Amino acid sequence: MTIESIQGLPTQRPNPLDPPEDIAKLRTADSMVRMTFADGHDGWFATGHHAVRAILASPVFSNRVDLTHPVIPVERMTAMKDFPMPPGMFNRMDDPEHGRIRRMLTGQFTVRRMKLLEPRIEQIVDEHLGAIVASGPPVDLVPTYTLPVPSLVICELLGVPYDRRDQFQGDASTLLDLESGAEEAIGAWMSLRALLDDVIDAKRTKPTDDLLSGLIAEDELTQEELITVALVLLIAGHETTANMLALGTYTIMQQPGRAQALLADPVAAVEELLRYLSIIHLGPTRTALEDVEIDGHLIKAGQAVTMSVAGANRDPGKYANPDELDLARNAQGHMAFGHGIHQCLGQQLARIEMRIGFAALLRRLPSLRLAGEVRFRDHMTIYGVFNLPVTWDV
Repeated sequence: MTIESIQGLPTQRPNPLDPPEDIAKLRTADSMVRMTFADGHDGWFATGHHAVRAILASPVFSNRVDLTHPVIPVERMTAMKDFPMPPGMFNRMDDPEHGRIRRMLTGQFTVRRMKLLEPRIEQIVDEHLGAIVASGPPVDLVPTYTLPVPSLVICELLGVPYDRRDQFQGDASTLLDLESGAEEAIGAWMSLRALLDDVIDAKRTKPTDDLLSGLIAEDELTQEELITVALVLLIAGHETTANMLALGTYTIMQQPGRAQALLADPVAAVEELLRYLSIIHLGPTRTALEDVEIDGHLIKAGQAVTMSVAGANRDPGKYANPDELDLARNAQGHMAFGHGIHQCLGQQLARIEMRIGFAALLRRLPSLRLAGEVRFRDHMTIYGVFNLPVTWDV
């Protein structure tokens, strides 16, 4: 089967736990295919594991905002195309600018610091589970567990007051909602900036033992850079883990025996859930700075390539029976946290939160099961669920 090109990114999911069907069809034909972007740009779509990994690892590809193109026709993306990139948005920079900020953050995201957070994460998890058990079934796990646990953890890591959670959770949701307009998105961005501006000013006067105070003490970032760095970490630090906890719990409840399999080896189970679910809904996208060949395809300078994380993680050339969830599988090499210089900074923290969060939930509530309809986040940049109604035997 030969597929020469596609019009736009496949996004329809007949099964909420599987990638769009067209992704598997495209990958079967080839690891890459030509794609017309929403603005008419003639670029590429990569679905194979080897191709995605090679592009993310290559210095030939840029992550700059000004070089990218919208993958789906979203009004907000078109309206905000010329919106200036804020100073400090390291996740959309190339080296050396990216490396300068990344090195500082790597110094804060140490293995030691993550290990020291483990007892506190266990305490946060136990407190929330205790409240859930005390309230009795049924319960929606999103507002009571899967969202507040990572939100509180990232607040403590950064030093953001948790009593501002309603503001930053609401603003983050607006920014990640593909159906929100440009004015709404800009308003949410400015609201988050104002919150973090206040937090950083307070820490300059009274520093505490947290990541933001550590960055301020290094005195290498401007106020604007600090605000943007904090904003990126705050959103990424709670939205991704929250949706993995919720969607992962939903997935485990779909089949008897999965809870026992997770409890038998939580470390392996978390990696397999990351591979299987691949919650990055759109992208990532990179743009070639010069002509380069990937998997036998010539990508010309200026052409953008959107990559399917789900396609790479379900590639049968990398994993046997990739569409099956095997919680004992060795899922090493998955692309859930990306690859290359932009690989997720907080991946170790996310792993710790999921390992503790899943295991504690399933031990405390062994009879956990669904108790209502679940709404999926089809129009969000981070896939997951909006709600997770559950019950259990009392």
